[in-house]
Amino acid sequence: MHADFIAGLPKAELHVHHIGSASPRIVSALAERHPGTVPSDPDQLRGFYTFRDFAHFIEVYLAVVDLVRDPEDVRLLTYEIARDMGSQRIRYAELTCTPYTNVRAGVPIEAFVEAVEDARTAAERDHGVRLRWIWDVPGEFGVPAADATVGYLDVAPPTLLGFGLGGPEVGVPRPQFAPHFDQARALGLHSVPHAGETTGPETVWSALRDLGAERIGHGTSSTRDPALVAHLVEHQIPLEVCPTSNLATRAVASLEEHPVRQLYDAGVVVTVNSDDPPMFGTSLNREYEIVADLLDLDERGVAELAGNAVRASFLPDPDKHDLLGAIDAHLEAPRAVWGPGVEGTGSS
Repeated sequence: MHADFIAGLPKAELHVHHIGSASPRIVSALAERHPGTVPSDPDQLRGFYTFRDFAHFIEVYLAVVDLVRDPEDVRLLTYEIARDMGSQRIRYAELTCTPYTNVRAGVPIEAFVEAVEDARTAAERDHGVRLRWIWDVPGEFGVPAADATVGYLDVAPPTLLGFGLGGPEVGVPRPQFAPHFDQARALGLHSVPHAGETTGPETVWSALRDLGAERIGHGTSSTRDPALVAHLVEHQIPLEVCPTSNLATRAVASLEEHPVRQLYDAGVVVTVNSDDPPMFGTSLNREYEIVADLLDLDERGVAELAGNAVRASFLPDPDKHDLLGAIDAHLEAPRAVWGPGVEGTGSS
Protein backbone atom coordinates (compact mmCIF):
# COMPACT_ATOMS: atom_id res chain seq x y z
CA MET A 1 0.00 0.00 0.00
CA HIS A 2 1.28 3.46 -0.92
CA ALA A 3 1.64 5.55 2.25
CA ASP A 4 1.69 8.69 0.11
CA PHE A 5 -1.76 7.86 -1.25
CA ILE A 6 -3.16 7.49 2.26
CA ALA A 7 -1.38 10.59 3.52
CA GLY A 8 -2.95 12.71 0.79
CA LEU A 9 -6.39 11.10 0.91
CA PRO A 10 -9.15 13.45 2.15
CA LYS A 11 -10.68 11.77 5.17
CA ALA A 12 -13.43 11.92 7.77
CA GLU A 13 -13.00 10.52 11.26
CA LEU A 14 -15.90 9.39 13.42
CA HIS A 15 -14.31 7.86 16.53
CA VAL A 16 -11.67 10.05 18.11
CA HIS A 17 -11.58 11.45 21.63
CA HIS A 18 -10.88 15.02 22.67
CA ILE A 19 -8.61 14.37 25.65
CA GLY A 20 -7.24 11.19 24.07
CA SER A 21 -5.98 13.23 21.10
CA ALA A 22 -3.64 15.31 23.27
CA SER A 23 -0.21 15.01 21.65
CA PRO A 24 2.84 14.43 23.87
CA ARG A 25 3.92 17.99 23.20
CA ILE A 26 0.62 19.37 24.50
CA VAL A 27 0.49 16.96 27.43
CA SER A 28 4.04 17.95 28.34
CA ALA A 29 3.10 21.63 28.28
CA LEU A 30 -0.01 21.01 30.39
CA ALA A 31 1.98 18.86 32.83
CA GLU A 32 4.46 21.69 33.28
CA ARG A 33 1.58 24.05 34.03
CA HIS A 34 -0.06 21.58 36.39
CA PRO A 35 2.69 19.44 38.00
CA GLY A 36 1.61 16.18 39.57
CA THR A 37 0.81 12.69 38.33
CA VAL A 38 1.68 13.10 34.65
CA PRO A 39 5.38 13.50 33.79
CA SER A 40 6.34 16.43 31.60
CA ASP A 41 9.50 14.78 30.24
CA PRO A 42 8.77 13.27 26.78
CA ASP A 43 10.74 10.07 27.48
CA GLN A 44 8.89 9.51 30.74
CA LEU A 45 5.60 10.20 28.94
CA ARG A 46 6.25 7.29 26.59
CA GLY A 47 6.54 4.97 29.57
CA PHE A 48 3.47 6.51 31.13
CA TYR A 49 1.52 5.62 27.96
CA THR A 50 2.47 1.92 28.03
CA PHE A 51 -0.80 0.31 29.02
CA ARG A 52 -1.05 -2.89 31.04
CA ASP A 53 -4.76 -3.34 30.29
CA PHE A 54 -7.95 -1.38 29.66
CA ALA A 55 -8.33 -0.41 33.33
CA HIS A 56 -4.82 1.06 33.30
CA PHE A 57 -5.64 2.98 30.12
CA ILE A 58 -8.64 4.55 31.86
CA GLU A 59 -6.39 5.48 34.79
CA VAL A 60 -3.90 7.19 32.46
CA TYR A 61 -6.69 8.84 30.47
CA LEU A 62 -8.22 10.36 33.59
CA ALA A 63 -4.80 11.60 34.71
CA VAL A 64 -4.54 13.56 31.45
CA VAL A 65 -8.13 14.79 31.88
CA ASP A 66 -7.00 16.30 35.16
CA LEU A 67 -4.47 18.44 33.28
CA VAL A 68 -7.24 20.29 31.44
CA ARG A 69 -8.33 22.63 34.20
CA ASP A 70 -9.33 25.94 32.66
CA PRO A 71 -10.95 27.22 29.45
CA GLU A 72 -7.61 28.18 27.93
CA ASP A 73 -6.42 24.58 28.37
CA VAL A 74 -9.57 23.41 26.56
CA ARG A 75 -9.18 25.90 23.74
CA LEU A 76 -5.48 25.13 23.24
CA LEU A 77 -6.04 21.38 23.27
CA THR A 78 -8.91 21.57 20.78
CA TYR A 79 -7.11 23.84 18.34
CA GLU A 80 -3.92 21.76 18.43
CA ILE A 81 -5.89 18.56 17.82
CA ALA A 82 -7.33 20.18 14.70
CA ARG A 83 -3.86 21.24 13.57
CA ASP A 84 -2.74 17.60 13.81
CA MET A 85 -5.84 16.50 11.91
CA GLY A 86 -5.18 18.99 9.15
CA SER A 87 -1.69 17.59 8.69
CA GLN A 88 -3.26 14.21 7.91
CA ARG A 89 -5.77 15.56 5.41
CA ILE A 90 -8.67 14.94 7.79
CA ARG A 91 -11.29 17.27 6.42
CA TYR A 92 -14.09 16.46 8.86
CA ALA A 93 -14.19 14.92 12.33
CA GLU A 94 -16.89 14.14 14.84
CA LEU A 95 -14.80 14.68 17.94
CA THR A 96 -16.00 12.98 21.10
CA CYS A 97 -15.84 15.24 24.15
CA THR A 98 -16.61 14.22 27.73
CA PRO A 99 -17.77 17.46 29.33
CA TYR A 100 -18.54 15.73 32.64
CA THR A 101 -14.86 15.15 33.32
CA ASN A 102 -13.92 18.69 32.26
CA VAL A 103 -16.55 20.17 34.55
CA ARG A 104 -15.28 17.97 37.40
CA ALA A 105 -11.81 19.37 36.70
CA GLY A 106 -13.13 22.89 37.25
CA VAL A 107 -14.22 24.15 33.81
CA PRO A 108 -17.85 25.39 33.87
CA ILE A 109 -19.90 23.90 31.05
CA GLU A 110 -20.62 27.32 29.53
CA ALA A 111 -16.88 28.10 29.43
CA PHE A 112 -16.17 24.66 27.99
CA VAL A 113 -18.63 25.22 25.14
CA GLU A 114 -17.22 28.69 24.43
CA ALA A 115 -13.66 27.34 24.35
CA VAL A 116 -14.31 24.42 21.98
CA GLU A 117 -16.44 26.56 19.69
CA ASP A 118 -13.76 29.25 19.50
CA ALA A 119 -11.18 26.59 18.65
CA ARG A 120 -13.51 25.00 16.11
CA THR A 121 -14.00 28.25 14.23
CA ALA A 122 -10.28 29.01 14.20
CA ALA A 123 -9.39 25.46 13.12
CA GLU A 124 -11.69 25.53 10.13
CA ARG A 125 -10.30 28.90 9.11
CA ASP A 126 -6.64 28.01 9.62
CA HIS A 127 -6.45 24.30 8.78
CA GLY A 128 -9.53 23.49 6.69
CA VAL A 129 -10.76 20.99 9.28
CA ARG A 130 -14.45 20.96 10.09
CA LEU A 131 -15.14 19.80 13.65
CA ARG A 132 -18.46 18.68 15.04
CA TRP A 133 -19.11 17.32 18.51
CA ILE A 134 -20.27 14.15 20.18
CA TRP A 135 -20.77 14.42 23.94
CA ASP A 136 -20.34 11.14 25.73
CA VAL A 137 -21.08 9.80 29.18
CA PRO A 138 -18.05 8.33 31.01
CA GLY A 139 -19.54 4.99 32.00
CA GLU A 140 -17.28 4.53 35.00
CA PHE A 141 -19.14 7.37 36.76
CA GLY A 142 -22.52 5.77 36.20
CA VAL A 143 -25.96 7.34 36.15
CA PRO A 144 -24.89 10.58 37.93
CA ALA A 145 -22.56 11.35 35.02
CA ALA A 146 -25.35 10.61 32.55
CA ASP A 147 -27.72 12.88 34.48
CA ALA A 148 -25.17 15.68 34.39
CA THR A 149 -24.39 15.23 30.69
CA VAL A 150 -28.06 15.39 29.77
CA GLY A 151 -28.28 18.55 31.86
CA TYR A 152 -25.46 20.11 29.82
CA LEU A 153 -27.60 19.79 26.69
CA ASP A 154 -29.37 22.98 27.79
CA VAL A 155 -26.30 24.96 26.71
CA ALA A 156 -25.18 22.72 23.82
CA PRO A 157 -24.10 24.44 20.59
CA PRO A 158 -25.82 23.60 17.31
CA THR A 159 -22.60 21.85 16.27
CA LEU A 160 -23.33 19.07 18.78
CA LEU A 161 -24.55 16.12 16.71
CA GLY A 162 -24.28 12.99 18.83
CA PHE A 163 -24.65 11.47 22.28
CA GLY A 164 -22.29 8.67 23.25
CA LEU A 165 -21.17 6.34 26.02
CA GLY A 166 -17.51 5.58 26.68
CA GLY A 167 -15.28 4.25 29.42
CA PRO A 168 -15.24 0.65 30.65
CA GLU A 169 -17.85 -1.81 29.45
CA VAL A 170 -17.33 -4.49 32.11
CA GLY A 171 -19.65 -3.81 35.03
CA VAL A 172 -21.35 -0.91 33.22
CA PRO A 173 -24.65 -2.25 31.82
CA ARG A 174 -26.09 -0.25 28.95
CA PRO A 175 -29.80 -0.35 29.93
CA GLN A 176 -29.27 2.03 32.87
CA PHE A 177 -28.55 4.80 30.37
CA ALA A 178 -31.62 4.24 28.20
CA PRO A 179 -33.58 7.22 29.64
CA HIS A 180 -30.65 9.54 28.96
CA PHE A 181 -30.28 8.40 25.37
CA ASP A 182 -34.04 8.77 24.93
CA GLN A 183 -33.79 12.39 26.07
CA ALA A 184 -30.83 13.12 23.82
CA ARG A 185 -32.51 11.52 20.81
CA ALA A 186 -35.67 13.51 21.49
CA LEU A 187 -33.53 16.63 21.10
CA GLY A 188 -32.35 15.43 17.69
CA LEU A 189 -28.99 13.98 18.68
CA HIS A 190 -27.67 10.77 17.17
CA SER A 191 -26.91 7.73 19.35
CA VAL A 192 -23.28 6.57 19.07
CA PRO A 193 -22.29 4.47 22.10
CA HIS A 194 -19.21 2.30 22.51
CA ALA A 195 -20.00 -1.40 22.76
CA GLY A 196 -18.47 -4.82 22.21
CA GLU A 197 -14.79 -4.01 22.57
CA THR A 198 -13.93 -5.52 25.97
CA THR A 199 -17.23 -7.39 26.35
CA GLY A 200 -19.12 -9.73 24.07
CA PRO A 201 -21.79 -9.26 21.41
CA GLU A 202 -24.52 -8.98 24.05
CA THR A 203 -23.28 -5.43 24.77
CA VAL A 204 -23.68 -4.51 21.10
CA TRP A 205 -27.21 -5.90 21.13
CA SER A 206 -27.94 -3.83 24.24
CA ALA A 207 -26.57 -0.68 22.62
CA LEU A 208 -28.84 -1.26 19.64
CA ARG A 209 -31.97 -2.21 21.57
CA ASP A 210 -31.68 -0.08 24.71
CA LEU A 211 -29.83 2.97 23.42
CA GLY A 212 -31.01 3.14 19.81
CA ALA A 213 -27.44 3.07 18.50
CA GLU A 214 -27.01 4.31 14.93
CA ARG A 215 -23.30 3.51 14.87
CA ILE A 216 -21.28 1.32 17.20
CA GLY A 217 -17.97 2.38 18.70
CA HIS A 218 -15.62 -0.60 18.21
CA GLY A 219 -18.06 -3.55 18.08
CA THR A 220 -15.19 -5.95 17.47
CA SER A 221 -16.79 -8.83 19.40
CA SER A 222 -19.76 -8.83 17.00
CA THR A 223 -18.13 -11.61 15.00
CA ARG A 224 -18.90 -14.03 17.84
CA ASP A 225 -22.61 -13.84 17.01
CA PRO A 226 -23.59 -14.55 13.38
CA ALA A 227 -27.10 -13.20 14.02
CA LEU A 228 -25.64 -9.90 15.17
CA VAL A 229 -23.38 -9.67 12.13
CA ALA A 230 -26.38 -10.35 9.90
CA HIS A 231 -28.32 -7.61 11.72
CA LEU A 232 -25.48 -5.10 11.26
CA VAL A 233 -25.31 -5.92 7.57
CA GLU A 234 -29.06 -5.87 6.99
CA HIS A 235 -29.49 -2.49 8.69
CA GLN A 236 -26.16 -1.10 7.47
CA ILE A 237 -25.13 -0.08 10.99
CA PRO A 238 -21.52 1.13 10.76
CA LEU A 239 -18.78 0.01 13.11
CA GLU A 240 -16.10 2.48 14.17
CA VAL A 241 -13.04 0.25 14.01
CA CYS A 242 -9.82 1.29 15.80
CA PRO A 243 -7.22 -1.50 15.41
CA THR A 244 -4.24 -0.08 17.31
CA SER A 245 -6.51 0.97 20.17
CA ASN A 246 -7.88 -2.57 20.43
CA LEU A 247 -4.33 -3.90 20.58
CA ALA A 248 -3.15 -1.34 23.15
CA THR A 249 -6.05 -2.06 25.49
CA ARG A 250 -5.59 -5.84 25.02
CA ALA A 251 -9.03 -6.20 23.43
CA VAL A 252 -7.23 -8.19 20.71
CA ALA A 253 -4.07 -10.24 21.16
CA SER A 254 -2.48 -9.14 17.88
CA LEU A 255 -3.31 -7.11 14.81
CA GLU A 256 -3.28 -10.31 12.76
CA GLU A 257 -6.12 -11.62 14.95
CA HIS A 258 -8.19 -8.46 14.63
CA PRO A 259 -11.72 -9.33 13.40
CA VAL A 260 -11.87 -6.51 10.85
CA ARG A 261 -11.36 -9.03 8.03
CA GLN A 262 -14.36 -11.11 9.14
CA LEU A 263 -16.51 -8.00 9.49
CA TYR A 264 -15.47 -6.60 6.13
CA ASP A 265 -15.93 -9.88 4.27
CA ALA A 266 -19.38 -10.29 5.83
CA GLY A 267 -20.47 -6.94 4.42
CA VAL A 268 -20.49 -4.92 7.63
CA VAL A 269 -19.95 -1.19 7.07
CA VAL A 270 -16.42 -0.72 8.42
CA THR A 271 -15.01 2.74 9.13
CA VAL A 272 -11.37 3.37 10.12
CA ASN A 273 -10.61 5.50 13.17
CA SER A 274 -7.79 6.29 15.58
CA ASP A 275 -9.63 6.57 18.96
CA ASP A 276 -6.89 8.12 21.17
CA PRO A 277 -4.06 8.41 18.64
CA PRO A 278 -1.12 9.96 20.55
CA MET A 279 -1.83 7.79 23.59
CA PHE A 280 -1.65 4.71 21.36
CA GLY A 281 1.28 5.92 19.29
CA THR A 282 -0.72 6.03 16.08
CA SER A 283 -2.53 8.36 13.67
CA LEU A 284 -5.50 8.01 11.37
CA ASN A 285 -3.13 7.63 8.43
CA ARG A 286 -1.38 4.78 10.23
CA GLU A 287 -4.72 3.09 10.97
CA TYR A 288 -5.58 3.20 7.27
CA GLU A 289 -2.24 1.60 6.47
CA ILE A 290 -2.89 -1.17 9.01
CA VAL A 291 -6.41 -1.89 7.76
CA ALA A 292 -5.32 -1.76 4.13
CA ASP A 293 -2.71 -4.39 4.92
CA LEU A 294 -5.10 -6.59 6.92
CA LEU A 295 -7.69 -6.45 4.13
CA ASP A 296 -5.23 -6.60 1.20
CA LEU A 297 -6.69 -3.43 -0.28
CA ASP A 298 -5.43 -1.43 -3.22
CA GLU A 299 -5.90 2.33 -3.53
CA ARG A 300 -9.47 1.95 -4.77
CA GLY A 301 -10.34 -0.21 -1.78
CA VAL A 302 -8.82 2.32 0.60
CA ALA A 303 -10.77 5.12 -1.05
CA GLU A 304 -13.95 3.07 -0.59
CA LEU A 305 -13.16 2.74 3.14
CA ALA A 306 -12.67 6.49 3.34
CA GLY A 307 -16.03 6.88 1.64
CA ASN A 308 -17.63 4.64 4.27
CA ALA A 309 -16.68 7.13 6.96
CA VAL A 310 -18.16 10.01 5.00
CA ARG A 311 -21.40 8.15 4.33
CA ALA A 312 -21.64 7.03 7.99
CA SER A 313 -21.06 10.57 9.24
CA PHE A 314 -23.75 13.05 10.21
CA LEU A 315 -22.70 15.57 7.60
CA PRO A 316 -25.51 17.09 5.52
CA ASP A 317 -25.90 15.30 2.20
CA PRO A 318 -24.45 18.12 0.05
CA ASP A 319 -21.32 18.17 2.20
CA LYS A 320 -21.05 14.39 1.99
CA HIS A 321 -21.24 14.69 -1.78
CA ASP A 322 -18.44 17.26 -1.82
CA LEU A 323 -16.11 15.20 0.38
CA LEU A 324 -16.83 12.02 -1.55
CA GLY A 325 -16.00 13.95 -4.71
CA ALA A 326 -12.66 15.00 -3.21
CA ILE A 327 -11.89 11.36 -2.39
CA ASP A 328 -12.72 10.32 -5.97
CA ALA A 329 -10.55 13.11 -7.36
CA HIS A 330 -7.62 11.96 -5.23
CA LEU A 331 -8.08 8.39 -6.41
CA GLU A 332 -8.06 9.44 -10.06
CA ALA A 333 -5.11 11.82 -9.73
CA PRO A 334 -1.75 10.72 -11.18
CA ARG A 335 0.54 9.20 -8.58
CA ALA A 336 3.03 12.01 -9.13
CA VAL A 337 0.64 14.50 -7.54
CA TRP A 338 -0.26 12.44 -4.46
CA GLY A 339 2.45 14.32 -2.66
CA PRO A 340 4.74 12.58 -0.17
CA GLY A 341 5.16 14.04 3.26
CA VAL A 342 1.64 15.37 3.67
CA GLU A 343 1.44 14.22 7.26
CA GLY A 344 3.05 16.75 9.55
CA THR A 345 3.06 19.63 7.07
CA GLY A 346 -0.15 21.23 8.26
CA SER A 347 -1.23 21.69 4.66
CA SER A 348 -4.85 21.39 3.68
